[in-house]
Amino acid sequence: MKKLGLVLLVLTVIVACGTKKSASTAERSVTNIKKAKSKNFKQTLRDSYTFVVKEISTDETYGYSPKNAVEVGGARDSEGPTNEKRYLNALTGPNGEEVSYYRAGSCCPTPSENALYGDNAILDNYRVTWEGSKDTVSIYINMYDSSPLKAPKGFGLRK
Repeated sequence: MKKLGLVLLVLTVIVACGTKKSASTAERSVTNIKKAKSKNFKQTLRDSYTFVVKEISTDETYGYSPKNAVEVGGARDSEGPTNEKRYLNALTGPNGEEVSYYRAGSCCPTPSENALYGDNAILDNYRVTWEGSKDTVSIYINMYDSSPLKAPKGFGLRK
């Protein structure tokens, strides 16, 4: 009988600790989501393959830093990767050169209420270059959130 009481006591402690841990995890999740603003801006299409982008950012970090990624949206509508390409198709080199790009991979969890699983969206990193450029540039793109688009500093815009 004493063994049964001891087993019940141990099980109660385990369940109580597990419940407390779950509650604190849930609290962190709500906090992260509250920190992330609702970002569901409706993008405008130039054509099926290109977004309208009207402005070049003056912020040195826009697009170049995971903390200031370009937000193209579309993941909830299964258009996230397409939107990333639509954005990149709107860019030119600094003198109007055609750009080429490839997806280098995913990285950098970032808080988002639009994330499909959990509270973090995963960014995509694209490597971009153009004729005459000396290096390939990394651009970080968020397909879960959407905000008004700009070209990163140093790029031009398709007319």
